[in-house]
Amino acid sequence: MSDLLTTPLHAWHEEAGAKFAEFGGWSMPLEYAGAGILSEHAAVRSGVGIFDVSHLGTVWLRGPGAKDHANGILTNDLGRIAPGQAQYTLLCNESGGVIDDLIVYLFSDEELLLVPNTANAAAVIGALTAELPDAVELTDEHRDRAIIAVQGTQSDEVLREAGLPAGHDYMEFAEAELATDAGAVPVTVCRTGYTGERGYEVVAPADGAKAVWQRLIEAGKPYGMQPAGLGARDTLRTELGYPLHGQDLSPEITALEAKLGWAIGWDKPSFAGHEALRQQRADKPTRLLRGLVANGRGIPRPGMTVSNEAGEPIGTITSGTFSPTLKKGIGLALITVGNPDGSQVNVEVRNRQESFTLTKPPFVAARVREG
Repeated sequence: MSDLLTTPLHAWHEEAGAKFAEFGGWSMPLEYAGAGILSEHAAVRSGVGIFDVSHLGTVWLRGPGAKDHANGILTNDLGRIAPGQAQYTLLCNESGGVIDDLIVYLFSDEELLLVPNTANAAAVIGALTAELPDAVELTDEHRDRAIIAVQGTQSDEVLREAGLPAGHDYMEFAEAELATDAGAVPVTVCRTGYTGERGYEVVAPADGAKAVWQRLIEAGKPYGMQPAGLGARDTLRTELGYPLHGQDLSPEITALEAKLGWAIGWDKPSFAGHEALRQQRADKPTRLLRGLVANGRGIPRPGMTVSNEAGEPIGTITSGTFSPTLKKGIGLALITVGNPDGSQVNVEVRNRQESFTLTKPPFVAARVREG
């Protein structure tokens, strides 16, 4: 894995006994020695955990017309939010397939920060630069920024203990300076996350990441905060039914098939893929992303076939895992329409048919918007 990119916190993860995995060309902590995925998952659900997500992209758009330029390409409507707020949105292709799902931080009409998925950052940059107005400048700061996620019911207490702003509304952000042993570090603290719990993501300069991380670790000690890796991040997001690009979202899966019509500004005159998506909205999708819960001990995995009780294939698992909260298998699958919630289906797991029930995510209660 020597050819993989590493985050500014890689050495800390090594010292903490992290087990690493490749993700989007980066070497990322999967889980930590002495804890493990189940413990890290439970820490976030019952208290607080901290994640290094610096593999995520950071792309700036600055200049007159920056907001309008992004709004003409991305699906959601930036007119719905004000400066100091963030928005979940999509970049789609001409057929309505999802090239990426990302977060946009709106600082002003002339300054936006986009946070795409690491594997798709180049595609997002390509789409934004294809017809970039002369007055707008795009800057890729992927290697110059770090992103740290503090997630869990006690995330507010940890941030305040560290001296950072907390308590702002969901999808709002605040700028601050964090006092550390290495000096003051400028940060942006946004109330977002990928776990379904109340939490925050802290964007900091790469050269200040270690100091910010260490300050948060110290602040989290009274609350039993645990570092958590990609393994827990995946089980947490699956329990909430949050899609993962490359599995539940892709250029071959449209925004409507993924049930993300709420992230589309239908009243906008245009955006990338709008013609195909408007047509599919009128015609209705023939398949939709659905949730499944095991009736027995089966654990679904991506690529497994889903069949109805008559044995007819009706879909394919896109994400699947063991839910540490429910103590059973759960998954997301693209299912043909006409199979209502509560339907009993079968998933072929290790050459045997396991029984599942179709259901609507989330599989556990979401607390991300509470307070």
